[in-house]
Amino acid sequence: MGMTMTQKILAAHAGLESVNAGQLINAKLDIVLGNDITTPVAINEFKKSGFDSVFNKDKIAIVLDHFVPNKDIKAAEQSKQCREFANLHSVSHFYDVGKMGIEHALLPEQGVVTAGDCIIGADSHTCTYGALGAFSTGVGSTDMAAGMATGMAWFKVPSAIKFVLKGKLSPMCSGKDVILTVIGMIGVDGALYRSMEFTGEGVASLSMDDRLCICNMAIEAGAKNGIFPVDHITMKYMESRCERTPVIYEADEDAEYERVIEIDLSKIVPTVACPHLPENTRPASELKNIKIDQVGIGSCTNGRMEDMETAYNILKGKKIADNVRCIIIPGTMQILRECVERGYVTAFIDAGAVVSTPTCGPCLGGYMGILAAGERCIATTNRNFVGRMGHVESEVYLASPATAAASAVTGYITDPTEA
Repeated sequence: MGMTMTQKILAAHAGLESVNAGQLINAKLDIVLGNDITTPVAINEFKKSGFDSVFNKDKIAIVLDHFVPNKDIKAAEQSKQCREFANLHSVSHFYDVGKMGIEHALLPEQGVVTAGDCIIGADSHTCTYGALGAFSTGVGSTDMAAGMATGMAWFKVPSAIKFVLKGKLSPMCSGKDVILTVIGMIGVDGALYRSMEFTGEGVASLSMDDRLCICNMAIEAGAKNGIFPVDHITMKYMESRCERTPVIYEADEDAEYERVIEIDLSKIVPTVACPHLPENTRPASELKNIKIDQVGIGSCTNGRMEDMETAYNILKGKKIADNVRCIIIPGTMQILRECVERGYVTAFIDAGAVVSTPTCGPCLGGYMGILAAGERCIATTNRNFVGRMGHVESEVYLASPATAAASAVTGYITDPTEA
């Protein structure tokens, strides 16, 4: 029996000729990732277990992004603990204030992850890197600690669902609309511990930013990972960027999939996930009577350059609606700088928005955009659970940058094709 892309990567890293769904393996790791919230817990476990060295200083990445610049004393202490650990072990990929970005936007940008990698991260959205043709998945801080010390991790090989993409997206639609549509179809547990493998001629029409967004939200369908094939778009993105040579794996012709789902990209419309689950999706055009209080554009899902460009093209020369707060957060310092150089930041400010340095802050209800009771926010983030961005009586609607920006102008959820 043939293997899927994910199974081939796991087999190679386990030193095996082949693996089967459900098989337990011990695999070598190319990158072990943590952030300012999860790394301190991992450091404590690392010390508790008696480890005194890391397996490879060049294969550990620590990104301070959730509460940085620090929002309070606890956040400052967590960041300090990360700094001390990174300095003690000479961790190469340590990203602090001035260099940091939102981890899942930063690592691909900086070439820390590449095709064929096996990656774990103490953050659920580590599945983002499947866009590059890597196996990447989120783990707990204890697994991060063990990974930092040994360079190994245990996995149960996942079975897979194959998504065959056809056609091309319409204007004002993006990867966010694709993944929201998919989650709406299969549900938040529709791919539970499966690999979501995207293929088909429609892949060629998706930008790297689209693919990163789609893989980022694979976890919202319960998936172990999401993954795209490596094509000319992937190779161009990785060219002169990645620090390791990409290794390209392709699924076998006779690879076994639990399900095969066809998606016609031309039929995707601007889509919104209503409270309080990402599967609760409806076309944006059906929600035009829902008034909003806040708009959030950014996060590890949609804080990349194409997302900023989309927001700019809608907001330039316009004004944010009265009584609406619009918060725009570029995903990395490089993206922020490019926004400044292109004049986007000036346009955002002129429109009445605020622009922040990179942070995960509002996405998880940490800071930089907390919601009060009864408030509604339309955000380009990835989760809209009860209390996710603040008060338990607030509401979060998930949408693309185009839908979020169009809504900021009208004050109501707005289909950007109708704006």
